[in-house]
Amino acid sequence: MNHEPALELDCRDLRCPLPVIELGKHIEQVALGEVIGVIAADPAAHYDIPAWCRMRDHEFLGEAAASDGTPRYLVRRLV
Repeated sequence: MNHEPALELDCRDLRCPLPVIELGKHIEQVALGEVIGVIAADPAAHYDIPAWCRMRDHEFLGEAAASDGTPRYLVRRLV
């Protein structure tokens, strides 16, 4: 499966809970099965984004580093 984001959100300067709020606002901008990436420096995003995926029935694909080293979280839209 392709893990390349169809849409990427730059939430580097946003603090909890704003990265998750932005994810919720934009998830429907990608088609079912597509991936959205969230770049977030806030350490809470490490816990918040996977938890949001479980609660909203989306697939958390994991965490990797963006080109500048900031954590990047990948979410596949399932509903």
